[in-house]
Amino acid sequence: MSKFEKTEKNRVRTAARRGHYDKKTIYEIIDEALICHVGIVEDGVPFVIPSIHARNEDKILLHGSKASRLLKHIAAGHQVCVTITLLDGLVLARSIFNHSINYRSVVLFGTGRMIEDEQEKMQALETLSEFITPGRWDVTRKPNAKEMNITTIVELSIDSASAKIRTGPPVDVKADYELPVWAGTLPIQQQILPPVADPKLADGIPTPDYLADY
Repeated sequence: MSKFEKTEKNRVRTAARRGHYDKKTIYEIIDEALICHVGIVEDGVPFVIPSIHARNEDKILLHGSKASRLLKHIAAGHQVCVTITLLDGLVLARSIFNHSINYRSVVLFGTGRMIEDEQEKMQALETLSEFITPGRWDVTRKPNAKEMNITTIVELSIDSASAKIRTGPPVDVKADYELPVWAGTLPIQQQILPPVADPKLADGIPTPDYLADY
């Protein structure tokens, strides 16, 4: 299936014309983001927790400490909500009321499981590492048995999802277009700066190409 079914759970209600349900659009946003926010309800109390993620086909991988309340909640099979937002710019209209932002966002719902098989767990860690810094896994020390034992990885199936996107200039009411007020967009872009070496880095180790070209 190339699209998620539109349901009462994932349907974009406000400005429905901005809603997208195709996997290509949704997965491109997930893959561009480095941080997601995971929402859970525990003992009647809502929590929203930021996390690094990686997508593996129709699944999301999350990792952390064995003591993580979030990962225990997901491992128990409870439903969770994950949100991702990429901010592309401020939209400045002639009236304050019509100010907005340009953005790409995803809301997804799913249930998860804990990855317990050691080989599958190591593969999931590699997937996470390569999602964040492609090329890094092959040149670093791999987790030892102790480190693996205190790490939890969960795999969250994407059962339902939708994207919401706004692009373009401000939209003012007709009368406001005559106002002597500057209007337009202020683009915002995440910037990757040059790598900064660890002060304890041994002499003679150059910056790897996969970081210089990140």
